Amino acid sequence: MTPITLRRPDDMHLHLRDGAMLEAVLPESARHFARAIVMPNLVPPVVTAAQAAAYRDRILAALPAGMAFEPLMTLYLTETTDPGDVAAAAASGLVRAVKLYPAGATTNSASGVRDFDRVRGVLERMAAIGLPLCVHGEVTDPVVDIFDREAMFIDRVLDPIRRATPGLRVVMEHITTAEGVAYVQGGGDTLAGTITTHHLILNRNHLLAGGIRPHYYCLPVAKREHHRLALRAAATGGAVRFFLGTDSAPHPDHLKEHACGCAGCFTATNTMAILAHVFEEEGALDRLEGFTSLHGAAFYGLAPNAARITLEKTAIPAAWPARIATGAGPVTVFNPGFPVYWQVSD
Repeated sequence: MTPITLRRPDDMHLHLRDGAMLEAVLPESARHFARAIVMPNLVPPVVTAAQAAAYRDRILAALPAGMAFEPLMTLYLTETTDPGDVAAAAASGLVRAVKLYPAGATTNSASGVRDFDRVRGVLERMAAIGLPLCVHGEVTDPVVDIFDREAMFIDRVLDPIRRATPGLRVVMEHITTAEGVAYVQGGGDTLAGTITTHHLILNRNHLLAGGIRPHYYCLPVAKREHHRLALRAAATGGAVRFFLGTDSAPHPDHLKEHACGCAGCFTATNTMAILAHVFEEEGALDRLEGFTSLHGAAFYGLAPNAARITLEKTAIPAAWPARIATGAGPVTVFNPGFPVYWQVSD
């Protein structure tokens, strides 16, 4: 097959962690991606402009010589976030978005929001200046089934926030349901949705049938097959308000393979090869560049990357390491469970 050349992609939802883990996983993203929206859920979280600047400096210091990568920083929304600090960080170009974690929804989300009325002032300032809100879209009410938490979040939280804050730009991150797809499709120009690589591959059978597979466990959790098919249709359909956010989330194996294992799939290493496989299956290779390189940049007001990457299909399956070594312990690379014949050639 003729190789395909794309503008260098952006990852609009990425976890880089910090310290030894950051040093090990950053090259896996920088190898293929020009920019990434970097999540702020460190311990402690990145809640002020000064903390975001310091974190950006640590990321750039960890970048290997010869690699080009721009971290697009975010702030972690808390009930005490200062609207003025957010506005100043955005005006300086340091911060590209604010991240909303409902308290307790996922990894390192204990500092997230419980009372949404207490962040209304921040959201109104963000709407006024056009700064996007990135949303982890799950309710945390323990009586709500974990497979229903995304759909419930739309009705209970997200739609009321958007109605109360006209003009607020929102990215519903890592959508996993047909309801999430439909909400983004009907949400107008101020709403977008990111889709991960692994949610295009996995349904809940992959996680649970025949034994628990901890390296497929993520939040939001993979759903039924009809939801996966809705995500594939959205990602490959060419709509400009759907774009790639890998949610690549490294955890050392000893914390994944654990009595209470961490949520997250590490996909930075092989995302582009897997996506080429998916888009080819859907007859949509001509739409891959839009999903990975154009739609997200446009929503965030960024110019497309000038640099290019080339993917080619080979006669033998692509190979990548089963895990990467880090100072925090080995991290397993996402295995799609089938051979992939695409690889990035330059």
